[in-house]
Amino acid sequence: MGTMGVILHGGVAQLCSINSARPRAADSSSSSASSCSAAKKTSICGTPLALTATRRPGLLLRPPIESLRIRSVAAKPRPPQAASEKGCLAGEDAASIAANLKYHVDYKPLFYPLKFESKQAYYAAAQSVRDHLVKRWNETFVHFQKQHPKHIHYLSMEFLQGRALTNAIGNMGLTDSYAQALKKLGHDLEKVAIQEPDAALGNGGLGRLASCFLDSLATLNYPAWGYGLRYKYGLFRQQITNEGQQEWPESWLEAGNPWEIPRFDVWYPIKFFGRVISSKSGKKKWVGGEDIRAVAYDLPIPGYKTKNTISLRLWSTTVAAEDFDLVSFNAGEHDKAGRAIYSAERICNILYPGDATPEGKLLRLKQQYTLCSASIQDMIARFKERSGSGFSWSKFSSKVAIQMNDTHPTLCVPELMRILVDIEGLAWEEAWKITQATVAYTNHTVLPEALEKWPLDLMQKLLPRHIEIIHRIDEEFIKTLITSGIDKGEIEKKILSMRVFENVALPESVKSSVPHQHGKDDDEFNPAPELVRMANLCVIAGHKVNGVAAIHSEIVKDEVFNDFYKLWPEKFQNKTNGVTPRRWMRFCNPELSKVITKYLGSEEWVAKTDQLARLKDMVDNKELIKDWAAAKRACKSKLAAYIKEQTGLVISPDSLFDTQVKRIHEYKRQLLNILGCIYRYKKMKEMSPKERKAKYVNRVTLFGGKAFATYWNAKRIVKLITDVGNTVNKDPDIGDLMKVIIVPDYNVSVAEILIPGSELSEQISTAGMEASGTSNMKFSMNGAVLIGTLDGANVEIREEVGEDNFFLFGAFAHEVANLRKERAEGKFEPDPRFIEAMDFIKSGAFGGYDYTPLLSTLEGNSGFGQGDYFLVGKDFPDYIECQEKVDEAYRDKERWTKMSIMNVAGSPKFSSDRTIHEYANEIWGIKPLPVP
Repeated sequence: MGTMGVILHGGVAQLCSINSARPRAADSSSSSASSCSAAKKTSICGTPLALTATRRPGLLLRPPIESLRIRSVAAKPRPPQAASEKGCLAGEDAASIAANLKYHVDYKPLFYPLKFESKQAYYAAAQSVRDHLVKRWNETFVHFQKQHPKHIHYLSMEFLQGRALTNAIGNMGLTDSYAQALKKLGHDLEKVAIQEPDAALGNGGLGRLASCFLDSLATLNYPAWGYGLRYKYGLFRQQITNEGQQEWPESWLEAGNPWEIPRFDVWYPIKFFGRVISSKSGKKKWVGGEDIRAVAYDLPIPGYKTKNTISLRLWSTTVAAEDFDLVSFNAGEHDKAGRAIYSAERICNILYPGDATPEGKLLRLKQQYTLCSASIQDMIARFKERSGSGFSWSKFSSKVAIQMNDTHPTLCVPELMRILVDIEGLAWEEAWKITQATVAYTNHTVLPEALEKWPLDLMQKLLPRHIEIIHRIDEEFIKTLITSGIDKGEIEKKILSMRVFENVALPESVKSSVPHQHGKDDDEFNPAPELVRMANLCVIAGHKVNGVAAIHSEIVKDEVFNDFYKLWPEKFQNKTNGVTPRRWMRFCNPELSKVITKYLGSEEWVAKTDQLARLKDMVDNKELIKDWAAAKRACKSKLAAYIKEQTGLVISPDSLFDTQVKRIHEYKRQLLNILGCIYRYKKMKEMSPKERKAKYVNRVTLFGGKAFATYWNAKRIVKLITDVGNTVNKDPDIGDLMKVIIVPDYNVSVAEILIPGSELSEQISTAGMEASGTSNMKFSMNGAVLIGTLDGANVEIREEVGEDNFFLFGAFAHEVANLRKERAEGKFEPDPRFIEAMDFIKSGAFGGYDYTPLLSTLEGNSGFGQGDYFLVGKDFPDYIECQEKVDEAYRDKERWTKMSIMNVAGSPKFSSDRTIHEYANEIWGIKPLPVP
């Protein structure tokens, strides 16, 4: 019986029949393929027989992996035809691209065929660019297939990609060709590019970091896969009204995604619930429950000035057609008929669904397991396929590396163990050795609430076999601790803090070795919840654990995982984050890039950012200072136009553009920023116009970021910013001297306008609480000066750019614990200026909204929701005094421009290329493999 494979012809996916009755050599030809094109074929992984779904009546089982093929097809020359009919890639010059664009317009219309407006032009351009990408992508896959190198598999719940068009043509060196081709057809590239919606696959720094890493992996020619989920509605689309933030579903997939390539032949079975049965030999089997499918959608990721193009594989969830209950539907029970379909599809509806309810927690856990299970099955299938006759599990970790981006992919550990032990039949010890050698963990937070803990009963219900595996991992780890030489008086304390489970009775096998055996809270009236600590599981299983900035990695070792560090110091590393200079300098800031290229003599700096350090020697060059200031002015004008378009507000490019763009969170302290604005406004109102002008420079304070839908204090902060802006921006006494604006629906594309146009970047989190940050790097790379605490990567940025080019304020990380202790003891006296700002809000100066729940968090000395945990009051006086230094520096335009130049000159370290090289050499053990 035949099955359906995918032929990639000139970048166009076509179906053809593939005989699944017998395996074929990778270089054999297929008679059925000849109707599509003469093809050189290579296989892409399907599912090995051991991982296929259980047969049901009427359901075609997935064939063995050997029978599932995707051919890598070079475009075959067609008979002579009109230029408008050329679907093949004839070349990369403007004329050839224009012909290819016309082909997509004529033969792949997604809109009314008699129109060719900007939206149609975008889809035609995207499909045309994808043709080029697929050609490079196939060449990369063929090369990797032949060489069988070790790959890194980067698992993340978020990939905040941004728009793909300008990035793809920029990396491939086709920007000018596409601009000219579109111009021939009556369109402007910039206007066409903005038609693309941002892919709603992430929210903040975690997802943007993952996307920067993929760009660098491709650029540096490393063999790699990214794995994530294909969210239909994203996190949410943010609308700012007088009521604050309103949330709406993202609509990025409504007209289809021209960049993705559905892999309907690549899907894996995912199981939830059910029960575990044991055979007489003791072998475990997970049966029953709910069965769904994870279907692959691939996004090609091109490297910069290289043929290498890697894959971001996203999983979408569904069920087989047979799971639609036709009997119920015809009986009028329509909801019942589609219940299985909706249950599966809702897994990928929303990024981070609200988890305040048991149902929300269950959905989040389903998301995490789907990502892990489908990805692990995919890796194993590809490993088996590429190993061929030389297949051996002992070689798995020499070919496969897995990086868990935060704790969301933790279930990779028990899932890999389940497949190795239950399906592949390996002994526990061998499987555990393979798992530990394969997985590594990146920690992104020191916040206790962000170190994921799942209710044990929930996980037991959803993933019964995995809980059994985790119990054994926990038990074996406790035995390791007991025999590690830890003092007997400390052993119980160490076990309780380090084991995977929290508030769970100790295993019977170790009770006799632990003095008090208080593994579970014994309060029968108020029992503590039984939890699974995902971060602890990551540290126990991973062969490496890394922080993402120097100060953060020290906190990880000294505080967060100190006991683990003492046990396994060799596991812990630092890998300071980085961002791609392609998207975040060269493509989003062409004005400043041209200046940099002019004075450095070439564009080599785009791939080798160490070249930027040469700008330090030119900082006194008058012509450079002049050109630099003009480039920044152009970026500011572009930002001012965007602000007017989005908000209706007119802002002057002569003002200082002061920006804080981050996920809205109390520890990131947007509240400190807006309180500073409130104090500044109050002081202005108390002055005469002449006094105001003498004291302050014109300033526009810009905020951007989303508050999680159920994080009420974050949403109150958004509301406060909105109310302050509505008051200040309409005050005729103030005029251009002060504007406060929150930019709606902040995303990558907005950042690409905001960051180049900004001059001051607020990086003001409570010291010791931001793991790294990456917006600080992007702003510094684009010539903004930072005002901030010594937190996260700020510490290293200040070292690189120079202390005189960074505005420092606030408590230090090592002081925070004692400051909180003093506050709890009633020893803290708030500064009168802080009280003044708080009282101004309470006076109703910004409207009648009740801000008591928000302001109360800054008052009192202790207790839930009180005591100013994030030290806003403590750092406030230092912050407003530091802002006065900003005003003073900005008055001297030449000094400020020099500070801007020094920030760019000090940014080479913060390229994600450097970060990826470090991961590759020190954690993953992978080597570059450029496509010839």
